[in-house]
Amino acid sequence: MGINGLTIIGSEEWCVCEELNIPAIKARVDSGAKTSSIQASNVKIIQKGTEEWVRFEVNPLQENRSIAIPCEARVIGKRLVKSSTGIAEQRFVIKTMVTIGKDSFEIELTLANRDTMEFKMLLGREALNGRYLVNPNEIDLCASYTNGEIMDLYKPFINERTGLKIGLLASNPNLYSNKRIIEAGEARGHDMVFLNVEHAYMKLDASQPEIRYRGGNIIDEFDAVIPRIKPSVTFYGCALIRQFDSMGIYCLNGAEAITQSRDKLFASQLFAKHDIHIPITGFAKSPLDTKDLIKMVNGAPLIIKLLESTQGKGVVLAETNKAAESVINAFKSVQTNILVQEFIKEANGQDIRCFVVNGKVVASMARQATKGEFRANIHQGGTASIIRITQEERKLAIKAARILNLPVAGVDIIRSKKGPLLLEVNSSPGLEGIENATGKDIANIMIQAIEKKLKFVS
Repeated sequence: MGINGLTIIGSEEWCVCEELNIPAIKARVDSGAKTSSIQASNVKIIQKGTEEWVRFEVNPLQENRSIAIPCEARVIGKRLVKSSTGIAEQRFVIKTMVTIGKDSFEIELTLANRDTMEFKMLLGREALNGRYLVNPNEIDLCASYTNGEIMDLYKPFINERTGLKIGLLASNPNLYSNKRIIEAGEARGHDMVFLNVEHAYMKLDASQPEIRYRGGNIIDEFDAVIPRIKPSVTFYGCALIRQFDSMGIYCLNGAEAITQSRDKLFASQLFAKHDIHIPITGFAKSPLDTKDLIKMVNGAPLIIKLLESTQGKGVVLAETNKAAESVINAFKSVQTNILVQEFIKEANGQDIRCFVVNGKVVASMARQATKGEFRANIHQGGTASIIRITQEERKLAIKAARILNLPVAGVDIIRSKKGPLLLEVNSSPGLEGIENATGKDIANIMIQAIEKKLKFVS
């Protein structure tokens, strides 16, 4: 006991919410917050007679979204709550019994999106007043559990499912990469569903955001989504990814990261800012600057790229200054944004593709352009072979993916007299060339990355 008969608790404590069927949830004790809250996803209002109830799911364990507890509670009100970032949002309020150590009492909880927070529950002043004193230097003063005891408590919930439900958000189910990812997920016991980007649509609502699929089916039971968005639907695809994220569904690559990777100018500026070496690159608006722009990147031969080009499309080699001037001014005349980049002659049409997953280079291949071509894209006739990359190249690939915040990325590097240079980063890298060249099961590695993130145990 502490002062005036109040119990001393630590800055973190285990709670039991029996009425919500939650056997143990670690709460952050925060006397600076007035209201207590609990993580809630898939929140839906339901009617029971004349009463308004709410149905929701709680992922009670930290960084483990493979366990979800279905909950129901009567709504006692709505409250405008300001988050730690200063953003005010309206939340449903419920009442429930909570047990901390030997003490059980009723508290009010707001239903909050705490997916990005370390703790899935927060105990505020209203729950603490008259009951506890907080010692911020201690944790688990009222109760403690081993990892084994926690997993025993959650066994009934783990046994209800044999695998994750994973959506593949793309456009063509017959592409090699998409088929391989579906196969790999199913081989690991997961429920894999192909979702066509253009067949999905969304409902924007603070209380009940939804994504629906053609025919009106609501998509809300996914544990994770793997985005593989083609360039022509980047805007709409990223809007869907943001919506999935707002519903508490883990997306292997985020919308902001994909958008940044598709904007070659912005990505190049980010790389330069973070001391990543790229071929000298120029960008200008007026045709009056064309000659100096060419000179700035060391003259012809040089590369001209459309800002949103992918897979070697929209990339031109200009072999003379006059040809470069004509192509650049032609693009500018139709208001098309382009980058002008120095040509690395010593690479001899070869570049390196590093496949990065969760901060590790899991496979690398060398791509060689066919005779007479300058780009080594496999789908345009280039050849691929396994290669041993240097430590410097490995670090470059990992750093580039990290700067764009991409858990999965295809990082293209070119060898030059100045050392390795970053060409670009692809947020939806193909699997066929690198799997065939290296013999590695990249699709399986991607599925394992999701399992690790969600702490899924088969």
